[in-house]
Amino acid sequence: MPVVASAGVAGQGVEATRLGDRWRVTRPWPARLRPFVHSYAGYWEAAASPYRVRLVPTGRAVVVISLGEPFARIRRLGDRGPDSTVTGSLAAGLEDGYRVCDHPGGQEAIRLELTPLGAFRLFAVPMSELTNRVVELGDVLGPEAGVLVERLETTSDWGARFDLLDLALAARLERGPLPAPEVSHAWNLLSRAGGAIPVGRIAAEVGWSQGHLVRRFTEQVGLTPKASARVLRFHRAVRLLTRDGAHPTDVAAACGFYDQAHLNREFRALGGTTPGQMAAARVAEGALAL
Repeated sequence: MPVVASAGVAGQGVEATRLGDRWRVTRPWPARLRPFVHSYAGYWEAAASPYRVRLVPTGRAVVVISLGEPFARIRRLGDRGPDSTVTGSLAAGLEDGYRVCDHPGGQEAIRLELTPLGAFRLFAVPMSELTNRVVELGDVLGPEAGVLVERLETTSDWGARFDLLDLALAARLERGPLPAPEVSHAWNLLSRAGGAIPVGRIAAEVGWSQGHLVRRFTEQVGLTPKASARVLRFHRAVRLLTRDGAHPTDVAAACGFYDQAHLNREFRALGGTTPGQMAAARVAEGALAL
């Protein structure tokens, strides 16, 4: 049920939708941010209930600006190292596997999904340093992260919050490093094809050797072209499976999998689940409730 200008929601174009015990607040983001920002939304919980979600790869970097309780634990299954100990707002690079996140309840936050090259400009660090990692937002944005979070916390109106966020993002992106045009072109080719394009063809298209393409692409995107193609193909399959009447065999063929068995193996490897379970759960923004 969309609701405009209620519960602290105001400003032109701002809408709030209740999803169970959680509210989701959205507004179209400015055109100048669209090449870099895939989406953003605010959240707050009407009832503070602990929950656990599985986050699956999407081919996007993520920023979560915590205005309430942060995640209690974030871990990648199979990792031998300790769980992530993020205590507040966070940034995550591209993933080629899934994470399980526990939250104590009482979340209020803004979640952004960034294109990999948008994240490269925003964070101003090699994206390869953030691959399969979750870090404190201040580790990539520096002291200005704390200033931004504090200003957002003390602003209760969501329209005004989004105004602050838009200004901060635009200023940071304006002075961020520019990705190589060849890497931008390679990413556009991959994403438009949903991962279904050979790396050799991409290298020939951009005029680089495969080795040079892999090195520069991995530095600025975070995953190799081959791993990125795998994630993008998986993500496209997830989207298609959520459509009414979608059949795994048809989705496998449309996304370039060898057969349904190949599709099943990739869903187990990248999402820790099956295509049927993913479709039934209606995964949203890379999160699958557990």
